Amino acid sequence: MSKHNWQITANTIDPNQYFGVTVANGMIGMVSAAKPLHIQEVILNGVYDRYKRGRVSNILQGFNPFNIEVAVDGHIYQQGEVSDYQQTLDMKEAVLHSSFKAGEKLQVQHQICALRSLPYTALVQLELEALEDTTVTVYNHLRAPSHLHDVRNFYSEIDRPHVKIPLMTSVAKSPSRAITLAASNSYIFEEAHGEEPDLIHEDWDFDSHLVKFYKPLKKGQVYRFCVVSSLCTSVHFEDAQNEAERLSIFAKLEGTERLVKRHQQEWTKLWQSDIELEGDDEVQREIRLMMYYLYSSARAGSGLSLSPVGLSGLGYNGHVFWDTELWMYPTLLVLQPEIAKSLLDYRFDRLEAARQNAFSHGYAGAMFPWESADDGTEQTPVWALTGPFQQHITACVGWAFWKYYQRTHDQEWLREKGYPVLKEVATFWCSRVERTGSGRYEINNVIGANEFEENIDNNAFTNGIVKLVLEYASQAAEALHEHPNPDWRHVAENIPILEFEDGTTKENETYNGAEIKQADANLLSHPLGLYQDPIQIKRDLDYYEPRMSPDGPAMGFATLATLHAQLGNPEKAYEVFIHSYRSNGVPPFGILAECAGGRGVSPYFTTGAGGALQTMLFGFGGLRLNKEGLIEEGVQLPAHWKDLKIHIDTSHALIDMS
Repeated sequence: MSKHNWQITANTIDPNQYFGVTVANGMIGMVSAAKPLHIQEVILNGVYDRYKRGRVSNILQGFNPFNIEVAVDGHIYQQGEVSDYQQTLDMKEAVLHSSFKAGEKLQVQHQICALRSLPYTALVQLELEALEDTTVTVYNHLRAPSHLHDVRNFYSEIDRPHVKIPLMTSVAKSPSRAITLAASNSYIFEEAHGEEPDLIHEDWDFDSHLVKFYKPLKKGQVYRFCVVSSLCTSVHFEDAQNEAERLSIFAKLEGTERLVKRHQQEWTKLWQSDIELEGDDEVQREIRLMMYYLYSSARAGSGLSLSPVGLSGLGYNGHVFWDTELWMYPTLLVLQPEIAKSLLDYRFDRLEAARQNAFSHGYAGAMFPWESADDGTEQTPVWALTGPFQQHITACVGWAFWKYYQRTHDQEWLREKGYPVLKEVATFWCSRVERTGSGRYEINNVIGANEFEENIDNNAFTNGIVKLVLEYASQAAEALHEHPNPDWRHVAENIPILEFEDGTTKENETYNGAEIKQADANLLSHPLGLYQDPIQIKRDLDYYEPRMSPDGPAMGFATLATLHAQLGNPEKAYEVFIHSYRSNGVPPFGILAECAGGRGVSPYFTTGAGGALQTMLFGFGGLRLNKEGLIEEGVQLPAHWKDLKIHIDTSHALIDMS
C-alpha cells in the first residue's frame, strides 16, 4: 500500500481556517495548533470536573507541557515569518510531523506522538539543521489552563554519575479542587552530540514556567533532542505528582530509540486490523483517518469510553452518549474486540448508578444516563430534555453487550458482566412499558433518534431496539443454562412498531412526514437488523431518505448508504456514503465536523466516522454479526473500486473481498 495513503499533509496553514488534528493514545489527546511547535490543548480521558457550561461535569483540559519555541540568534520566528511550513499526520505511526525554515539560518523538523506504550506520556522530537552559523535558544514551556487552581511549579535535577535528569513539574487543583493534576517534563539529548547543554529554569508567571538552553551551531550541523512529558491525575493515581515525575524519569532513561520502537510496535498491532481499499486513494486516506481517530481515542483495559469527539476537544463536554454503543462501538467490535470490551467495562462499572437512576424515575432495573461522565450519573444539562427522555440509550447499552457475546462467544464474560447488565436492562423495560392491551405495550413520552420530535409516543427506533434487547436478555439466560424471566418475551411480543397504511414504518404515533434530524425508523434495518425483508427495507428507505435534514449529523446519511449497499445498489450507496462525510470536512486536514459545511461540534466528530466505517464493513463489505458470529454475506463494491480487504485481529485473519 502506498505510503501516501497513510499520510495527510497540510501545506497551507491559515490560522483563521485551522482545525487541528489530534495525536492521542487513548489517555492523552493533543490537538495541533497552527502556530509552529505548539499544541493548542491537551485532553485527559476519564478526568471530569464541574467547570464551564451546563452545571455538569466536563472533561478536563490538562496542563500543556508540549509547547516549544526556538530563537535564532535571539529572534523567535512567528508563523508569518517562517517559510515552507507544513504539517503531516502519519496515521500508521500516529505521529504528527511539522517542518519549516526560520529565516535563512535554520531548518526545523518537529515530531510529536502520544506514546501508545506509555498511556500517560508523550514524546516531542526536534531536529535543528543550521543553514548558516548561528546560536539557537530552545524554550520548553509548561503552562496551566486558566481554570486550574493553586498552580505550583517545581524544577529539580537528579544527579547520577553518568546522567543528569532534569525535571520541570507543575501541580494544580481542578476547578472544584477535588482532583490533583500534575505534569512533568525532562529533556533527552543524543549522546552523539557530546556534553549536554546547561539548562536554565525560569518562572514566568504563576501558571507558566520553562526550561531553556543555548546551543551554537555551525553551518551544516544537525542537532537533535527530545522532550518527554507525563501527565497524571489523582483520578488514576493516589500521588499524581510523584507518578508523573517517575514516568518522565522512566521515559528519559528508556531513551528515544526504545520509546519510538515500542510506540511503533503497539500501532503495528492495532493496524493489523485494517480496511484496505484499492482503486480509490482518496477514500482510503479518509477511512484510515476515521479508523485512526477511533483507535487513538480508546484503549483496551482502560475501562474508559468514547465521547462523540473522542479526544479531539472539549465538545459535548466529553460525555458518553449512545454515540458510543450504536455508532463507534460496532466498528471496534469487528476490528478491535479488546478495545470494544473496554467500552463495555465503562458501562458495567457504572451499573449501580444506572440502578439508582431507574429508581429515581420510578422504574425497576437499570436506566443508563443519556450523558455520562465519571460516576455514571446523569450529566445532561437541565435545559436539554434529552436527559430524562432519550431513554433508548438503555436499550443501546444492552444491545451492545449482547453483540459482544455474539462476536466472542465468551461465556465467562457473559456470566460475569454481560448477563448482569442485560438482566437489569430487561427489568427496566418491563417496568417502563405501559400495558394498555394485547399488542399495545406502549413506550410513551420519549425522544427517539430523531431529536427534532420531542416527547412522542411509540417511537420506531426505541420500540424496535427494546423488542430486540428483551429477546437478547432471554437468549443470554439460555446461553448460561438459566431460565429467562418469561415476562421479557411476553413484553417484547406486545410492543408495537407502528406503520402507515402502505406498510411504511411510522416513526412515532404523531409523525406526519416532517423533516427529520437523522435516521430513526431506518435504524430498524441497520444496525439493528430487526427488518430482513428487502421490500420493507426499501419502502422505509424510499420514504425517509428525502425527509433527511441536509443539516443533520453525518451518521444518519451513513445509515442510508449502508442500506443501499445491502439492497444491492453499490453506486447509490457510494453516492450517499461520500455525501455523509466529505462535505463535513474542514481545513487543513479534512477533519470531520458533525454536519455539512463544517457546522456543529469540532474538531473531529468521531461518531460520524463510526457511521461511515459501518458502511464500509456492513454495507460494501457485506459483514454481518449474528448468532453465528461474524460472517460475510456478499460484497457490494462500486464499479471504480477494484478490491476491498478487511483485515481482522492480530492473528492476521483475513476476509478478502475482491
